[in-house]
Amino acid sequence: MPTETTKSIFLQGARDAAPFVLVVGPFALLFGVVAAEAGLNVVEALTFSVAVIAGAAQFTALQLMVDDVPTVVVLVSALAVNLRMAMYSASLTPYLGEASLRQRALAAYFIVDQSYGCSVLKYEQNPHWTIGQKLAYFWGTVAPVCPFWYVFTVVGAMLGNSIPEGLALDFALPITFLAIIMPMLRTPAHVAAALVSVIAALVFAFLPYNLGLLVAGILGMVTGAEVERRSAARAGDA
Repeated sequence: MPTETTKSIFLQGARDAAPFVLVVGPFALLFGVVAAEAGLNVVEALTFSVAVIAGAAQFTALQLMVDDVPTVVVLVSALAVNLRMAMYSASLTPYLGEASLRQRALAAYFIVDQSYGCSVLKYEQNPHWTIGQKLAYFWGTVAPVCPFWYVFTVVGAMLGNSIPEGLALDFALPITFLAIIMPMLRTPAHVAAALVSVIAALVFAFLPYNLGLLVAGILGMVTGAEVERRSAARAGDA
């Protein structure tokens, strides 16, 4: 196997994440437009994206703010929608836990669906990578995604109401999640967790402030853990 340099691994990450620009761009553009419609100026919309850097949570918080919901509820709801980031962080800890505190703190900020999805798959395929190589790949996945999130937020905020409603930019969110999640459903536990969380999200959609997503996430995690436990027990008995 030829020696892989950190530069080549960084470029691998950038190539793997590059296709997501096709959906991140429209999604960020849509957020900028919605933010402008809600009364935010360009600087405020960009600050929102830089501070939160989580599309679903940003849309949730923005809508609740427009509806004059109490600040505490806005924060809790946004955190609930973004709970998956805590799970992403825990999942990456075995791979990036040896990095310095500064490196881990910076990586934690840039954990998004795309950087996580690409990285965790590549780490499993390359257990021989050093911590430097793992970080290089992670930053490679960040490079084509996060800057575009900021840039297209600004473009959307500048365009404001000029984008026709029929353009339907909101297609970007479900496509992004499908592209990330489907390759990761590799075990019965993964499939069971995904299935239960989808059903639960639909069943509990009536709950206010998007709390149904929090319930769905918890039920999905519990289901996945139980299926994995039973599978391990059966393997041990065999």
